[in-house]
Amino acid sequence: MRLNRSVDLRLHLGRYGPRRETDSRGREAQHDRAMPVIEVSQLHKRYRDHVAVQDVSFSVAEGEIFGILGPNGAGKTTTVECVAGLRAADGGALSVLGLDPQRDRTDLRRVLGVQLQASELPEKLRVAEAVRLYASFYPDPGDPDELIERWGLGPKRNAAFGALSGGQKQRLSIVLALVGNPRVAILDELTTGLDPQARRDTWAAIEQIRDAGVTVVLVTHFMEEAERLCDRIAVIDGGRVVALDTPAGLVAGAGGGQRLRFRPSHPFDHALLTALPEVEAVRRTGPHVEVTGTGQLLHAVTSALARHQVVPADLRMEQATLDDAFVALTGRPAEN
Repeated sequence: MRLNRSVDLRLHLGRYGPRRETDSRGREAQHDRAMPVIEVSQLHKRYRDHVAVQDVSFSVAEGEIFGILGPNGAGKTTTVECVAGLRAADGGALSVLGLDPQRDRTDLRRVLGVQLQASELPEKLRVAEAVRLYASFYPDPGDPDELIERWGLGPKRNAAFGALSGGQKQRLSIVLALVGNPRVAILDELTTGLDPQARRDTWAAIEQIRDAGVTVVLVTHFMEEAERLCDRIAVIDGGRVVALDTPAGLVAGAGGGQRLRFRPSHPFDHALLTALPEVEAVRRTGPHVEVTGTGQLLHAVTSALARHQVVPADLRMEQATLDDAFVALTGRPAEN
């Protein structure tokens, strides 16, 4: 089901501040100028003999979309549950908008919206009833009917929670997270269960939320989602932050570069290419040759091949991606 774009979330969320200065990709520039709204220092959480989170530290600037990326079981959900005050940390320090998630839990709930991966409601509670109930908890909520329409639940407004599909339940949990007009929203596996078009519509809506002044913490394992939405990403593996940077910085820091793949017209000595300053590695995979490197790699390789009368058939050039960085950092492929 496509999400209805007709209701602009700025109607609900615009009062939290003006649009910030952005870069060419629409992302906020100079995050170091913004005050942190979330600060996590040496967070530790244990479940009996299992250490779920150990010494996790990061800060989130106002107006950011901050991603938490990692494989299943890495400690992502436990981390955000501690930030939201839903679980008590065993160690470390946490602050959200200057509030302690445990000591100031009541005040925090007025300014924080949370959508968790596994949110359950009473089976017979209807969609509209649930949204109006949650709206009643806040001093200045958004319009329940407009949010229901905005997130594609209009035809299901009178349906019971137990009759909803997995994707519809996910959309409802997002509405419940946003109905209080939060200053900070935590979204855990936001687009799980959504079809590809609804996923892209959701991405556009999250960008609207950020543009309206809301800080977003996005937990995901979708690489495309993280690269499209996030200003910065903390990669968590084994309960620890193994990297924290912009998407482009993660790719570059993990040795991300360029790849050329071609089928040579006849065999040649790989030293022809490895001698080039732009080339980092050359390897053969069946009839194809793969070259990795940086800078003007395409021009350098094709020029060298031409001088030796080697024709690179089926030539393809690829840039390294966040998937490549994720594999380099965690030693395992993304679970897309």
